[in-house]
Amino acid sequence: MSTATTPITMPDLSPFEVPGPVTRVPSLDELRRLTEIPDRRVVYRNVDWAFYEELVDSIPASSHIHVDYDGKDLEVMAIGPDHDDVTYYLGLFVSLVAAVMEIPHRGLGSTTWKRPEIARGLEADQCYYFQSEKLAEVARLRRSPDVAHYPNPDLAIEVDLSRPEVDRASIYAALKVTEVWRFERERIIIERLTPAGTYAEVESSGFLPVRAEEIWHWIAEEDFTDESAWIRRLQAEMKKKARRLARAARRRGEAK
Repeated sequence: MSTATTPITMPDLSPFEVPGPVTRVPSLDELRRLTEIPDRRVVYRNVDWAFYEELVDSIPASSHIHVDYDGKDLEVMAIGPDHDDVTYYLGLFVSLVAAVMEIPHRGLGSTTWKRPEIARGLEADQCYYFQSEKLAEVARLRRSPDVAHYPNPDLAIEVDLSRPEVDRASIYAALKVTEVWRFERERIIIERLTPAGTYAEVESSGFLPVRAEEIWHWIAEEDFTDESAWIRRLQAEMKKKARRLARAARRRGEAK
């Protein structure tokens, strides 16, 4: 099997904190100037829900500007090509593994989860449903354009090429997102929501039969020169794993 490391070589990006007190929502042109360096985080401290709502509603979906709000601080960031590339392959990885393993799921991409009832909001890099009741609810909605109608996702993916400046974990916890995958420059971390409402790092996903280091291998170490070949290798490996898991399940059933 061909492998080739594909490191993220961008330099460390120090955040830019907008001097306070903040008295008005910036215009789209101002935001574009502030976020002209991809993946550099621009932070507004001690702002309220009305500020977040007005700001996020003013940004066109095509702008590639993400906004996260943890109830106090707000972070704005433009998504760069390296970020986009990792996000794309992580999304493709989830879809291919779920398809081969015949695991029902539904992806909602980079949906903005704006939730006034908890005064929190963010835009995930990728997000998914796996729970059957949520899949049924989404099917019933039939592509409703109003995110307020949708249940919160089960799995979210975050690509962190620079250090977050808001408490994104608390936002996901408030949304009760069961699992979060975080891609950092040197590893992937899988976190599961605990009964205490915090996230704990785990070795494997609870929705897909994959380990963190396995995801890292396919996203950061595999050869992407030919995407079709990458897909075929991943599918072949997951089919072998599916057969191993089926045999193990049969042995457990026979042992009872």
